[in-house]
Amino acid sequence: MADKKTILVVDDEQDLLDLIEYNLNKEGFDVLKAEDGVQGIEMAREHHPDLMLLDIMMPQMDGLEVVERIRKDEKLKRIPIIFLTARSDEKTEVEGLDKGGDDYITKPISTTKLLSRIKAVLRRVEETEEMSDQIKVHDIVIDKDRYIVTQGEEEFHLPRKEFELLYFLASRKGKVMDRQTLLNHVWGDNIYVVDRTVDVHVRKIREKLGDEYIETVKGVGYRFKE
Repeated sequence: MADKKTILVVDDEQDLLDLIEYNLNKEGFDVLKAEDGVQGIEMAREHHPDLMLLDIMMPQMDGLEVVERIRKDEKLKRIPIIFLTARSDEKTEVEGLDKGGDDYITKPISTTKLLSRIKAVLRRVEETEEMSDQIKVHDIVIDKDRYIVTQGEEEFHLPRKEFELLYFLASRKGKVMDRQTLLNHVWGDNIYVVDRTVDVHVRKIREKLGDEYIETVKGVGYRFKE
């Protein structure tokens, strides 16, 4: 992360915005602030930040709708998004991650931990960006730039986590990946989700693409077939 990063913070609590801005500035980040979801999307389109910190409960447009719109926008969809919210229920956390959040943090959180989580997501994004934009394997093409999987003449727009799981496995074709490694890479090592989450996402991928790509290695995890 040698280049100076810009972080867009979207929250309707002015005191929290100012506190986050102060601490991120101290760490060398540029900070943009928005007080509601609509303004947040407008600023994202204007400035294209390196990362968004996004509250869920906001006026005009809540954070879940914001992330949905960001992920559908061709110019913005690859911006990493961290939810920072008082909503601590598991249902909302799972929904936020499934809609395209890269991390989910419950308020309150210490400045030190918040900075650590931000840097972890940025590192993960940089590692992913170093990988090829397209993987061609068997009869499918996995296009990371467009988040589209092409199988023959058919295109599949997989949800973000399904796509990232498929991409990660395909990029390591032939290697057995245990569930914890998959959880850490796709969901992040600070997110608490159970092993069953991986199984559910693999099942959904198989329902769309077929069973012939991802092999279950009993008692260990999964492997994208050679």
